Amino acid sequence: MTMRLKPLASAEYAKRVGKLQIELKRAGLDCLVGYSSESEPGATRYLAGFWPFFDFAAIVVPAQGQALLVTGGPESFEFARRFSKSARIGINPLLVETSAPEWVPKVHGESFKTLLPAACGGVPKRIGLANWNIFPRVVFDDLKSAAPKAEFVPADDLLLRVQMIKSDAEIPYILEAYRITEAAMKAALRAAKPGVREWELEAIARSKMVLSGAEGMSYPAWVCSGPNTPLSLCRSTDRAIRAGELVQLTFGAKYMGYCGNMCRPFAIGSMPKGARRLAEVALEAMNYALNNIRPGARGCDMFDGYHRILARHGCEKFTLYGPAHGTGSSEVEGLWLSKSAEFLIEPNMLFNVDIWLSDGRYGLRYEDGVLVTRSGLRQLNSYRREVIVLP
Repeated sequence: MTMRLKPLASAEYAKRVGKLQIELKRAGLDCLVGYSSESEPGATRYLAGFWPFFDFAAIVVPAQGQALLVTGGPESFEFARRFSKSARIGINPLLVETSAPEWVPKVHGESFKTLLPAACGGVPKRIGLANWNIFPRVVFDDLKSAAPKAEFVPADDLLLRVQMIKSDAEIPYILEAYRITEAAMKAALRAAKPGVREWELEAIARSKMVLSGAEGMSYPAWVCSGPNTPLSLCRSTDRAIRAGELVQLTFGAKYMGYCGNMCRPFAIGSMPKGARRLAEVALEAMNYALNNIRPGARGCDMFDGYHRILARHGCEKFTLYGPAHGTGSSEVEGLWLSKSAEFLIEPNMLFNVDIWLSDGRYGLRYEDGVLVTRSGLRQLNSYRREVIVLP
């Protein structure tokens, strides 16, 4: 029988809030307000252990004092009381689902006009917003009415400073997310044969993840084949996979708030010549990243080396981004190893080495998780990191 790990202790969330408050004070901010949805739960999941669905959620972290988790209705309020790690919970009806019922019992909700000063001990003057680019206008207007003279600034970078260095308490959950993801990849490869449909392979992987203890997917998993492979983002279709064509598997298990991820291209019988060439270049680039991501290395230097490999093979225009990105509570959690990334890699940073190439006819991705250690790199999954041709 599969047994999940015990949930993270409330003290871990309190430490995160405390670290964020240090960043808020350094930035001269009175509070941070984060927004979460079912598909983008990072702010409330990371700071309060709460993953909303149907309704939405917000969190107010004052520069001093307790954080306030805000839900959208009576259902989510009771849900949050049972499942979140927040000692303070409020209701703002603007965070309710888009087709909310007419509640039979009277619902006692508040606007941010009362919630915000109660959380901050007064009306804040400088407010940082997390999830800036998805913050709903109606919620933002409510915040502005609560602090009409306040300055609002993007603050995703402040939250990332806390998230990017994983604590020792987080590591077991991260390892399990990648273990389950790799098990799903193995199950899908074992089931692959001509005539199996894309969605059927996806279903096999999803089933393996859930039966192994995953609470869901890191993102919508997909299998694409043949003419569908040039798309970097795709959906599994009813198309039957065929021998002699490229097939791409893209899977990620979410385990107790942490995202695993693993991607592999393969073929049955033989791989098309153009696809094999892309795979060989991608593997060279991946091995470069695995050999060079280490404490003290600069993100932009990692990108430069990656780009030089692609240029040497005439593939520099076949990629969309650098060789790796941060991950954790969200599958992509900042820290792109990009041309302008001046940050230094540190121990306990968590990355997905993510090599995507497409020449317009074929597209493929190799992706694996790695945890930076004091001495180098711990690879979290590595199964069949090769040109995979099934019999």
